[in-house]
Amino acid sequence: MDSGMPAPEGEISNDDRTWALLTYVLSPIVPIIVMIMEEKKNRPFLKAHNAQALVLGIIQVVLWMIAPFGLCIPALAAIAVFILQVYYGVQAYNGKYVTIPWVTDFVKQQGWA
Repeated sequence: MDSGMPAPEGEISNDDRTWALLTYVLSPIVPIIVMIMEEKKNRPFLKAHNAQALVLGIIQVVLWMIAPFGLCIPALAAIAVFILQVYYGVQAYNGKYVTIPWVTDFVKQQGWA
């Protein structure tokens, strides 16, 4: 799930780590805000986490949109995605780059991170 290796300490500030945590936990709103903020959007650590958090947030929103149609599985999946977002947010706060199955590859193929 994650590489488990901390990133080089020189490039990651406490501010970067805090924003990375917020991008996962408050997705998709905070990732959109980060994309607008000039001083944040080009920070390498934050950029890597922001794109992944945005994709996870969009997946969660879609699942919640399907759930009201009486389908229990999308609601459970949305809750599971949120739990993963919290986990990845904590990993990011600890200064680690994470690899999320399918999401990380998709983000890199799109050139977003």
